[in-house]
Amino acid sequence: MPKIDPWGSSSISNYQHVFSEFGLSQFPESMRKQLKHRFFQRNIVIAHRDFEKVLQRIKSRKRFINITGIASSGQYHLGHKADIDLFKFFKSQGAINYFCVCDLDAYASRPKIKTLQDAKEIAVQNAADALALGLGERDIYVQSNKEKEYYCFAFELGKKITASTFEAIYGHLDLGKVSANLLQYADILHGQLPSYSGKMPSITGIGLDQDPHARAVRDLAKRLPCNLEVPSFIYFRHQSGLKEGSKMSSSEPDTAIFLNDSEADVKRKIANCFTGGRNTAEEQRKLGGKPEICKKYEIDLFHLESDAKLRDIFEKCKSGERLCGECKQLTAAYLSKFLKQHQAKAKKSMPKAKKIVFG
Repeated sequence: MPKIDPWGSSSISNYQHVFSEFGLSQFPESMRKQLKHRFFQRNIVIAHRDFEKVLQRIKSRKRFINITGIASSGQYHLGHKADIDLFKFFKSQGAINYFCVCDLDAYASRPKIKTLQDAKEIAVQNAADALALGLGERDIYVQSNKEKEYYCFAFELGKKITASTFEAIYGHLDLGKVSANLLQYADILHGQLPSYSGKMPSITGIGLDQDPHARAVRDLAKRLPCNLEVPSFIYFRHQSGLKEGSKMSSSEPDTAIFLNDSEADVKRKIANCFTGGRNTAEEQRKLGGKPEICKKYEIDLFHLESDAKLRDIFEKCKSGERLCGECKQLTAAYLSKFLKQHQAKAKKSMPKAKKIVFG
């Protein structure tokens, strides 16, 4: 059976192949119509595992757990913003929120993070970014600053998964990643413990590359003695990197727009990104561009909130009315404006972020 690498940098484009191999359910149009967010309306959310349970809670105005985590391995980029945008949507639907800034995960599984203190310093900036993007202080926690029940639970999970099972799921047995995964499983499940929010459906939004974690934790939930609801997941399309065939990556600065990028950085990266333009201006005016493969248009698809503006960008590209240079300028302009405002908010949020990380 093929493997999906949740720590890799290659993007997944053969979604049908992944569906058939790993048993994901495609996200149906009937569900999509009931959820008023651009990720659903624009087919960015593409698959799910047991989302029906969560949708029913939303429709009946009952509480459910909303849990997402991001490793503190570097600066947040637009791919991370997409995770938080989806988390915010479920928060708006009445969820109980657990947003994890994963400093222990980063320290254990990322060789470039040399000390836990380094991970915690990155976590401060990550928490500030999450606050600036609209999360509240009570929505956010860091792994290294959790209660003892959380750590006891993570150790208990370690007794429920064998080395052979881990190797079968992930294709290797890296001890740092084993310990990081136990924490990730605890993040997804601990909210259902009686000392937290209690048993109820939960939702975690992830990229397809993270499905090995979803399969592992769903199996664990069924075998634990504490009567937990099996967690649900929804899967969104990869927001790929600015280069052809790559994910946005904190370790490769030119693949991503980071939330701390300057206006000059944004203009340079957008100017150099892979597009769906033709070889010459004359050819593009005649044949039109190909926004379907354009990395700049993909940023618009994920982050431009106005449907009318997105439609205008698509149609003028396809018709050849607008060339890539002008289109890049439009995207660089709204991104630069957003990032300038975001960075000011993040700076104001630093005292709260330090309190979240260090107590």
